[in-house]
Amino acid sequence: MSPVPSTNHVLGSLSASDLALLQPGLERVELTFRQELEQPNHVLEFSYFPDDGIVSVIADDGTGRSVEVGIVGNDSFTAQAVTMGTDRSPNLSLVQVAGHARRIRAENLRQAISHSRTLHVTLLASVQAFMVQTSFTALANGKARIDERMARWLLMAHDRLLGDTLSLTHEVLANTLGVRRAGVTVGLQKLESAGLISTKRKAIEIRDRRGLEQLAGEVYSVQTREQRRLTGWKPTK
Repeated sequence: MSPVPSTNHVLGSLSASDLALLQPGLERVELTFRQELEQPNHVLEFSYFPDDGIVSVIADDGTGRSVEVGIVGNDSFTAQAVTMGTDRSPNLSLVQVAGHARRIRAENLRQAISHSRTLHVTLLASVQAFMVQTSFTALANGKARIDERMARWLLMAHDRLLGDTLSLTHEVLANTLGVRRAGVTVGLQKLESAGLISTKRKAIEIRDRRGLEQLAGEVYSVQTREQRRLTGWKPTK
């Protein structure tokens, strides 16, 4: 592994012996904006453990219709299908906020899992936490107002990034929330007028996190509590 310490929660939570199984295959790489880490129905080549940045997991039916179903940051890892015993997924994984990660070849991850039940259990706990997140994304998309959904997503990004300023454009938010850019503009204006955020060119600053939590409500807090129970992960804020 690179001498630069990893800030990924999953890697940091492993026992020394389990981490030693992964270390020979881990390499530090850059995550660039719009980089595709997984393509739908393609054999998975790598699993990424982000140190920073945000990766969107996007459901895409191949006809031009797509929507984000969850995000991965320094709390988890990509190519979770590998831990479930398969080699591909119909989803797209796309970098939405640039950063860095440790990556390992899918085959090396499979071999490590085959040698350690405790490693497999730890990874599966993160998979379960991500499944909870996706279920609450469905709830938010189906039942929450646009400003509530936006508050939830901004909180999730804030949890996984350093600092209070998020490098996000209206286009990124429109894509992640599955709404028109005009709807994003209206939603951001509502949050800004309430003093919860301030908007800058290609950036959003979190001004009142507690207010965002109150607005997002249980569609944010339930999944966060469950992830902490399952994996021990706590938001950085």
